[in-house]
Amino acid sequence: MATKTFEVPNITCGHCVATIEREVGELAGVASVKADETTKMVTVDWGDSATDWETIRALLEEINYPPER
Repeated sequence: MATKTFEVPNITCGHCVATIEREVGELAGVASVKADETTKMVTVDWGDSATDWETIRALLEEINYPPER
């Protein structure tokens, strides 16, 4: 199982949190997604070889919530 915690500066409200959690959570192999409106931090746990950090990052950029580099 891989875990990554990162900042997403575009998080401004609960809708942002819900969108990130829903969209990333739908990726194959993602076990959990937790986003926080206050800290703008997101933690993703995944374990399936079909998903990797680059796939998650690309999806976040596509939905306009790019992770801080």
